[in-house]
Amino acid sequence: MSTDELEVTVLLPCLNEAETLEVCVRKALTSLAELGVEGEVLVSDNGSTDGSPDIARAAGARVVHAPIRGYGGALLNGIEQARGRYVIMADADDSYDLSTLGPFIEGLRAGHDVVMGNRFRGGIAPGAMPFLHRYLGNPVLSWVGRALIGLKGIRDFHCGIRGFRRDRIRELDLCMPGMEFASELVVRASLSGYAITEVPTTLRPDGRSRPPHLRTWRDGWRHLRFLLVFAPRRTLIWPGLIVFLLGVLGTGLLSFGPRSIGHVQFDINALAYTCVAILVGAQLVLFGGFAELYGRFEGLVRDRALSRWARWLSFERCVALGLALIVLGLAGTVLAVTHWGETGFGHLDPRGTIRLVLPSATAIALGMISLFAGLFASLLTLRGVRTATTLTQRIPRQADRSSLTPVP
Repeated sequence: MSTDELEVTVLLPCLNEAETLEVCVRKALTSLAELGVEGEVLVSDNGSTDGSPDIARAAGARVVHAPIRGYGGALLNGIEQARGRYVIMADADDSYDLSTLGPFIEGLRAGHDVVMGNRFRGGIAPGAMPFLHRYLGNPVLSWVGRALIGLKGIRDFHCGIRGFRRDRIRELDLCMPGMEFASELVVRASLSGYAITEVPTTLRPDGRSRPPHLRTWRDGWRHLRFLLVFAPRRTLIWPGLIVFLLGVLGTGLLSFGPRSIGHVQFDINALAYTCVAILVGAQLVLFGGFAELYGRFEGLVRDRALSRWARWLSFERCVALGLALIVLGLAGTVLAVTHWGETGFGHLDPRGTIRLVLPSATAIALGMISLFAGLFASLLTLRGVRTATTLTQRIPRQADRSSLTPVP
């Protein structure tokens, strides 16, 4: 049979799963046979030392070696080696029901790019999911994914069984070698406009006598960190813009004299903090812009709206803005020096000069930040991009995954 004739590859990442691997392979093969689907079971082995590869071959699976250590490394290798048009990935610990693959195949045949399992809809057996995972980890991370990334309709963000079109997932150039690969797949598929749906699936206690590879706090943090990095607008740009505008408002008011709210008076000390708020807010906004530029250029996200940041963060615009701010700050400095000459050089009148010095110094600092921001933005887009606006057409492919550093 030609490799092009295979419809489904059931992909099982494996690291010392001798206790449960055989039953998983046999269930998957039986399900494919009952559905009349031309397919295979592929085990991507991550360096097992307990005989798992031999067990898998004896049960009827094809086994390939994954040179990159980690959950994601095994899956990335398996996706590249798969022969099926569709891939259904699942853990090899017998916790997911591989005997009922029908809903995933039907969802893929219906035109969806990704079909996620939903354990909360399908049923979670007693003892199958730790308390923290069930009532804190999964609900919180799923909510964060919906809130930050806009993953509408995805209620079980980290279900370990999911199906997808192999060609569409390869286009994303996924690269996370660890447990956060699960987040990367669904986040980048969503940001790229892929059709994603959920089907009910069941979860039961795994059949292993050893502890799972998953580490609750470490891997939970890695998933959360990945989500935060992929949402620069909500984590950097909008918070930074709010801080910046509050700083500008406060600086503008306090530069002309003290202000009172009720019995509390805000004066020079508050002015110093509002100036700092301007600088911090501007930095957050710029970092968010850099993140969007980088994500766009590297093909991590494909949102057309990102081109607005590409235009505003061009070298020429940033230089023009930076020079204008520096000139404004120097003008304020000249006025302050003039005042120093009248009152004695170096004397700072807290009721006059300092109200000019702090905003002027802030403007100069902000101008310098803008100049270097333009330089850094241009460095992000140097590689073969003539103008920043061409980022909307550039989505590079990762040529060689072998360059990834193995993760111990």
